[in-house]
Amino acid sequence: MPAERRPGMDHEHYEWSPISTRAPLSWPGQARVALCVVVTLEHLEWDPPEGSFSADQVGGLGVRPFPDYPRYSHRDYGHRVGVFRVLDTLEAHGIKATVAMDQQTAENYPYLVDHCMSRGCEIIGHGISASQMISSAMPVEEEAEYIRASLESVTKATGSKPAGWMGPEYGESARTPGLLARAGVRYICDWANDEQPYPMTGEASGLVVLPTMLELDDIHALWTRRVTVGRYKGLLKDGFDTMYRDGEKNGRLMVLNIHPWLIGQPFRIGYLDEALGHIMGHEGVWAATGSEIVDWFQSHPPV
Repeated sequence: MPAERRPGMDHEHYEWSPISTRAPLSWPGQARVALCVVVTLEHLEWDPPEGSFSADQVGGLGVRPFPDYPRYSHRDYGHRVGVFRVLDTLEAHGIKATVAMDQQTAENYPYLVDHCMSRGCEIIGHGISASQMISSAMPVEEEAEYIRASLESVTKATGSKPAGWMGPEYGESARTPGLLARAGVRYICDWANDEQPYPMTGEASGLVVLPTMLELDDIHALWTRRVTVGRYKGLLKDGFDTMYRDGEKNGRLMVLNIHPWLIGQPFRIGYLDEALGHIMGHEGVWAATGSEIVDWFQSHPPV
């Protein structure tokens, strides 16, 4: 989609909307903050297909020649150990996870699918694998098939079609929102530009964005920016405190994206536990899945 300057925006995916001009957003029970925790379960392939694109270079000791077993096995820790520790921590605070699950996890890890479902998690689409990211280099037919295959695998594994989507590494092309809308997806978590849900427009009309707090993504903070885990705990608490204060007049949405191979390590999980205890220790916090938030937002629009 070529850029075209117009007031506020230079694309047609959504309208510019300064939060200072919006009608107040109310959450159930007059909560000030809605909290959605996305737990990303993605398989890192041993040998990615030739020509696949990935911006994901995290894990292990840096990228090495095949077989890069330190990186592969580091990431595999999330599926084998970390996810159980993360889900236990969320459950202890009364938080149902929204699990972003890729095709390879859905097809090859039935135990994890069943475990997540037994914990009451919502499972949303997350592409094919951590090694295969959507990019504008994909022909439109290839991207449409990529989305279809991912959603079909999760549908087959769980028995229900995913309502939400989060691309690997937040990857999208200019066509992705429209393709997701046509595929029947209701919401996406790839955008990082707000503290409230908002509707998309144009070809993606009907799609709702649940904006993720990108700088509070554990990979972005702990791995890419090398924030210490103690400071990361402080960022979660400080970010919440500000949103909680602002939410007194206009409800806020805090979407956290975390990865079990990273935050699920035994020396990090306690910091997440303490931060979530701080958040959930406040009155007026609604911990919900992505679909629950979208359902409320669409049935109770700000007036």
